[in-house]
Amino acid sequence: MGLLRNIPVVTKNLLIINLLMFLLTIVLAGQQMDVSSLLGTHYFNSPLFEPYQLITHMFMHSLNDFTHILFNMLMLVMFGSHLEREWGAQRFFIFYFASGLGAIILYNSIGFWEMYQLKQTIQASGVDLEVFNNKIKHKYFTENDIRNMTAEMVRYIELSYSSMIGASGALFGVLAGFAVLFPNLKLMLLFPPIPIKAKFLVGAYLLYEIYSSLFNQNDQVAHLAHVGGAIVGIILVLIWKRQGKKHF
Repeated sequence: MGLLRNIPVVTKNLLIINLLMFLLTIVLAGQQMDVSSLLGTHYFNSPLFEPYQLITHMFMHSLNDFTHILFNMLMLVMFGSHLEREWGAQRFFIFYFASGLGAIILYNSIGFWEMYQLKQTIQASGVDLEVFNNKIKHKYFTENDIRNMTAEMVRYIELSYSSMIGASGALFGVLAGFAVLFPNLKLMLLFPPIPIKAKFLVGAYLLYEIYSSLFNQNDQVAHLAHVGGAIVGIILVLIWKRQGKKHF
């Protein structure tokens, strides 16, 4: 508890909420409840999308990879604490969630367009899309439905169930913001244990995410969301630097 007392209030509460949601996900998974699908965010035009998912997805993490929440929370405490002390609680709160929303908007862009095109094709084939969406919501398809399903319908179902979870989008905003504010601050790498300036480390990481979003789309990581969070983080910091104010 002494360690928590040294963490600024917004960063501390974000950390606690993330950990509590992770524990809740474990408990409910033991009761065969897929809370990640419910609280993770779906594409905006998916029949499973709900507005609250824009916020709740930032507090959900994978149960299949413990490093997902471990590294996210380490980044939150290390870099989030620094930015919150620099800006104050209110500005950091706005920055964090704005970066998270920017991440989901960019992540949604390609999938949203693909789903829109699939909808047009499915409707043109004479399928009642409202009925079809209800079957997706309730995960109920008859043998006849499955037998008559086209490739476009199968892809539409896949995209409808696809969801994104994690604080990574918001945290990439935090990383990018940190690099813009403190570009020449040296950070110590673990492997190899050498110091490197923040602008080079974060810049290289961002280039990797851009590359992966274009050429490595099958690794189950929302690279495009990371890029979106970083873009919003950079834009906000540049705007605030021009205003010459640290706090509201």
